Amino acid sequence: MVLEYHLITDHNGLYARERGQFRKDLELLYSRGYRPVNMADVLDKKLDLPKGISPVVFVFDDASPEQFRYIENNGQLEIDPTSGIGIWLDFKKTHPDWPNKAVFCLLNGASAGHNFFGDRGIQGQKSQWRFKKVKWLADNGFELCDHTLWHAQLSKYPDAFVQEQIARNLLGIDSAVPGYKPREMALPQGLWPKNRALASHGSWTDPKTGKTVTYSWPVVFEVDGGPMRSPYDPVFNPGSTPRIQVIGNAIENNMNKLEAAGNAYISDGNPSVVARPSARTATAKK
Repeated sequence: MVLEYHLITDHNGLYARERGQFRKDLELLYSRGYRPVNMADVLDKKLDLPKGISPVVFVFDDASPEQFRYIENNGQLEIDPTSGIGIWLDFKKTHPDWPNKAVFCLLNGASAGHNFFGDRGIQGQKSQWRFKKVKWLADNGFELCDHTLWHAQLSKYPDAFVQEQIARNLLGIDSAVPGYKPREMALPQGLWPKNRALASHGSWTDPKTGKTVTYSWPVVFEVDGGPMRSPYDPVFNPGSTPRIQVIGNAIENNMNKLEAAGNAYISDGNPSVVARPSARTATAKK
């Protein structure tokens, strides 16, 4: 399962998960034998999980302060425990085998509320904290993903604009974490550009500096579509990776369906072995 989150906040909605419910999501996945992996682990087939454990990929879209917020305490910056990352880290304290692995699909030219996790004072977030947050994620095991400059609906625009949106956001990520090479891009609202190939490969030349930015990555995240195929499946296609929007009981429902059908990827402790019929079917039915 590739899970898609947006706001981690005080209510549930189409693009929001209530904080307590987010914590319950982590507890449910943990208790049912799932552990987070990065998309890079999937691509590289490095799913070296303990026997009986299944991988799950978390993806957070739009870079809001609800996902990652700082607070100042006696002149020191601390991660807000009510933000998504704060809840994640608190969960990890009591579940040490829950790794820091998730994908954050970023915007760096959007409105203040979706500009590298908050800009210009929104929710108390200072502009100078933006790059620090992005670098913290990269330094602590999480993946960074391109989501365009300001969440443009790529289907509406010509090829040159599409490439500029993607490349300029890539420049922003590189400014925060020099040399970082994203391997994923998430389609805003799931809308493909008219030239679909430009979602994964393209270039843009800055008219001011003459510098050309080229991008290329294997993964393009769709907005929905259900569980993805195993990387060992011959029809695995990361260039069109489906996701599960975390709404209502979507996580539990998908776990139950996968396990009841014997289609869940469950490790036997050997990273080279493919998914096998579920050994957790009985648990899934409880």
